[in-house]
Amino acid sequence: MSAQPRWFQLVPAVLVGLVFADLPMAAQAPSGEGGVGATVGGQLRLRSETWSNFGFAEPNDDTFILARLLLTADVRAGTYLRGFVRVRSALSTDRSLPGGRRGLDADDLDLQDAFLDLIVPVSSNATLTARAGRQGLLFGKQRLISPLAWANTERTFDGASAILTTGDWVLHGFWAQPVPIRKTEFNKSDTGRDIFGLYVTDSLPDAPLGIDLYWLGVVRDGTQINGTAGREERHTVGARLGGAIAGSGFSYDVEAAYQFGDVGDESISAFMVATQLAYALDLAGAPRLRAGLDFASGDDADGGSVGTFNQLFPLGHAYLGFADVVGRQNIVAASGGLDLRPADRLDVKLTAHHFRRADAGDGLYNAGGGLSRAPSPGASIAVGNELDLTVGYRFDQHVSALLGWSRFFAGGFIEDTGPAEDANFLYTSVSLSP
Repeated sequence: MSAQPRWFQLVPAVLVGLVFADLPMAAQAPSGEGGVGATVGGQLRLRSETWSNFGFAEPNDDTFILARLLLTADVRAGTYLRGFVRVRSALSTDRSLPGGRRGLDADDLDLQDAFLDLIVPVSSNATLTARAGRQGLLFGKQRLISPLAWANTERTFDGASAILTTGDWVLHGFWAQPVPIRKTEFNKSDTGRDIFGLYVTDSLPDAPLGIDLYWLGVVRDGTQINGTAGREERHTVGARLGGAIAGSGFSYDVEAAYQFGDVGDESISAFMVATQLAYALDLAGAPRLRAGLDFASGDDADGGSVGTFNQLFPLGHAYLGFADVVGRQNIVAASGGLDLRPADRLDVKLTAHHFRRADAGDGLYNAGGGLSRAPSPGASIAVGNELDLTVGYRFDQHVSALLGWSRFFAGGFIEDTGPAEDANFLYTSVSLSP
């Protein structure tokens, strides 16, 4: 294993990124039907993270730096062929918190994406794209399937997709295997986990309304969920409806999903519901008020049938707090917030969260889906509260910065099951792109 880099070992990535940021996006413009065109691009992102009482334990304190460099080539040959390659280098200074330098943080050099598209016109208003290779997956509001762009090493999959676009409808069928991070070796897909399904979206042209319908299947070898072990085969059927109410300032988003299948010889019955409501005020600073309620089922007892919702491959930050304490499993989460734009290119967001376990017979799951606290007889269902503040500023089309602070206030369940110090998370990041 390579030595963990100190901060000055990130300098080469920074210099490459600064030089690359001055390159034009188009190395060669597409030359029309039958011609060959290529576009190059990339991004350099630097982020510092400071934690205190990580995992609610004292003295789990540390500050470390993350750097991610992405280089992209998008090649098109005529109307029907496209090749896309994105190379990633993700570095981290020493991280003395539990888990050390995680796969989320570090991956010396690897392929983020490498796929080939065959684009076939089906009719005058319909196109079918057949895609094969390493690819990111992003569906809907990313509650269940997301590339997790926040991570220093974005999530990616090896597999195949068929994407039919007809009018305002997009039908995306796929089969894939996740690609776990191996840090110093070439990343390979996990042959013990499959994900497949069909995701359908529609944007109604006559109304600010979006509709998602989906079926997602997962097969996972050797899993264990609240005392039930075995091969997991789980199916998720769900729908989402979202949009704006014309002339009112209100916008909304509602999503619900049901899961069924088996873990070993035991059956699965689980569900989730997510709601968001926002109201934009016609005032200076463009204030926008937000409220949300999320529910994901848990298990009522150790062993037997499974009631714990499987959050799949989500983006948790947008809904369940930046501290990543809570995942979309056995949770009831209420949130409220305020968005402001006090000046051009400056965005401020403040969000408060309240978390409770959905079922006292199940534990607390983190943003990665791991069990962070097991259930305990007589323990409180109150998990705690989180306050998130982010300040983002875009200097120009190439450079943006983000400052964030989160504090998680430990609740009764945390106090009843182990260390219970309030946790703090402070982060700053700068992104450069051509």
